[in-house]
Amino acid sequence: MSESKKLVVKVGSSLLANSDLLTPRFGFMQRLLEDIARLKSDGYDVILCSSGAVALGMRLVGETPETAGLSDKQAAAACGMPLLLNAYKQVGHEFGMEIAQILVTLGDFEDHRRFLNTKNTLHRLLKSSIVPVVNENDTITTEEIRVGDNDRLAAKIAQMVGADEFIILTGVDGLYDRDPSEEGARLVERVEDVNEYLDAASGVSSLGTGGMFTKLQAANMAQNSGCTTYIANGEAERPLSSIVRGERRCTVCVAHDKPMSGWRAWLADRLQMAGALVLHDAAAAKLGQGEPITRVDIASLEGDFSRGDVLHIYDASGKELARGLSDFSAEETRVLVNNPDLPADQLLGFQTDAELIRPNNLVLVDDRHIPWDAPESALVA
Repeated sequence: MSESKKLVVKVGSSLLANSDLLTPRFGFMQRLLEDIARLKSDGYDVILCSSGAVALGMRLVGETPETAGLSDKQAAAACGMPLLLNAYKQVGHEFGMEIAQILVTLGDFEDHRRFLNTKNTLHRLLKSSIVPVVNENDTITTEEIRVGDNDRLAAKIAQMVGADEFIILTGVDGLYDRDPSEEGARLVERVEDVNEYLDAASGVSSLGTGGMFTKLQAANMAQNSGCTTYIANGEAERPLSSIVRGERRCTVCVAHDKPMSGWRAWLADRLQMAGALVLHDAAAAKLGQGEPITRVDIASLEGDFSRGDVLHIYDASGKELARGLSDFSAEETRVLVNNPDLPADQLLGFQTDAELIRPNNLVLVDDRHIPWDAPESALVA
């Protein structure tokens, strides 16, 4: 595994695709890859998380971003991905740079074995000085099983490889304290707690799937792993090196000085909610004191989760308390919760201590995490 500094770069669709013609913006790609080559010569390993495939394929399937449905976008992704990768390869060869493609789905992040397999592939490519271009496999994903935005996808990649720095290139200079079009809007240059700015983060690009809110979510995930995030305008002569060298304005989301371990970060930072548990008040009060969550602690549950899925854990008021790895499926959990007086092995047909979530598979949600709202159907009346 390379000992170089690791940098993950996320590039949005609006930078890569002409919004009117839906064709590649080769001028921007030239500046981007030239700058990546510059950083590689300075000792960086760079991973590029790229949007753009769906936008570039729209014209070929006869659709626009405003009219396209799910199947249109899947077909557009199938058409656009070869265009995008070919453009990267053509431009990359000008700088002696080899490009590889990795297509991922939600399961590659949420399933720990697949997470590790993806991580190993990335490290092997970096060892050979190859630049991985990572994108969601939009040709096969549906709304229910997709990551949904490349901001958080890129943050998971940054966590996965233990990146030192994470740059999100977008169409504005960074995070503003209100809508940038409003008079008096001020660029926020330094962020330690992203929760303070969630209300100001709204709006979605016409070509992309994420707005500033998803960028703050991504920054929060990177912060938890000890990775500093920069949110910056991509329209610069040296879009990356000018940021890491502190030469232009942007928003810096400072890494936490006590980062979580890789295992705990994987537990804590989810891309989708597999399920939820609501605890009785007594169980909620003792959470995090080294005790497992058992069936008698559960007031209600939500979701069709499987064994090994990470669940969000709430108190009766809907406040998120923790996230933890389930030892049972939703069906098995419901059987245990609804029959608290019967032996677990008799109910399930196998020997078990009936610990729903073990202490070492539990992470408390503290002030440095963005909390998730509880499903209304999970809450206790």
